Amino acid sequence: MSSSLHPMLNVAIRAARAAGAIINRAALDVEAVRISQKQVNDFVTEVDHASENAIIDTLLTAYPHHGIHAEESGTTRGNPHSDHVWIIDPLDGTTNFIHGFPVYCVSIALAVKGRIEQAVVYDPTRNDLFTATRGRGAYLNDRRIRVSKRTHLPECLIATGFPFRKGDDFPTYLQMMSDVMQRTAGLRRPGAAALDLAYVAAGFTDGFFETGLKPWDVAAGSLLVTEAGGLIGNFAGEAGHIDQPECLAANPRVYAQLVAILRKYSRFDSAVRTSDERREVVSLKKPADASDAAFQAWASDAPAATEPAAAPREPSAAPAAEPPQQP
Repeated sequence: MSSSLHPMLNVAIRAARAAGAIINRAALDVEAVRISQKQVNDFVTEVDHASENAIIDTLLTAYPHHGIHAEESGTTRGNPHSDHVWIIDPLDGTTNFIHGFPVYCVSIALAVKGRIEQAVVYDPTRNDLFTATRGRGAYLNDRRIRVSKRTHLPECLIATGFPFRKGDDFPTYLQMMSDVMQRTAGLRRPGAAALDLAYVAAGFTDGFFETGLKPWDVAAGSLLVTEAGGLIGNFAGEAGHIDQPECLAANPRVYAQLVAILRKYSRFDSAVRTSDERREVVSLKKPADASDAAFQAWASDAPAATEPAAAPREPSAAPAAEPPQQP
């Protein structure tokens, strides 16, 4: 760890590496790992729990008065009233992990009064450490990273996630993917959203979009992207709270082009919905558990973060003038 890093980022790095060590040991004999199923195609393993406990123990040892919002244990540990909340995904890409497919990571972010200030995404299979502190840039293994410089969508490689839960809108997602695939150089689905966002930040991919994500999937990656010069928001190009399930991230030029394609699929486009209608759409999400409800209540009370402006809408065409009446 570097003495030049923010102290809280140093602690988060230590926590991520401790979790990564647990994951790497388990990966040596993944067939022996005990697996349970939270819902259809949504798995959790003893490694998720052990990794999460190691992260929380490390964070709370250093900062006992901080809050915790973790994927598996929710808000049961830490101080639920703290302005400092650690948002944790102990093993993003669990399905990949249990199949021995080496694309998964640890994601840790610190929100202060609702705004992400520190971020760590750690890939234990490659020992790749992505870090960011607000206002100080994004890094991969001590090397400054930036989003890609591509500006033409047909040259771009875009990452996404596929729907996998019962009740997901598969036909609409297939249409979205079709719209993007026909306009880009390729579409990839690695299977770990936090790592997908880190790859956008590093310029390995030019953009990323997915629906149905949770705060722990995007919290750390969102800061990596913005500190690397990219934009992140919903499909309408609007930056918002991290509990909003739509996620679109890319370099600025590609972001605007993806918004033009995906905007019609957005449930959160303020340009075409009133605030009451948006609230109604949000309420149609699958029922959240108690920890999600507690986090959303905290997030809604927090001051809005200063984020990049939404991509501009294309101006609508003016109505054609009527021909003059004949005398």
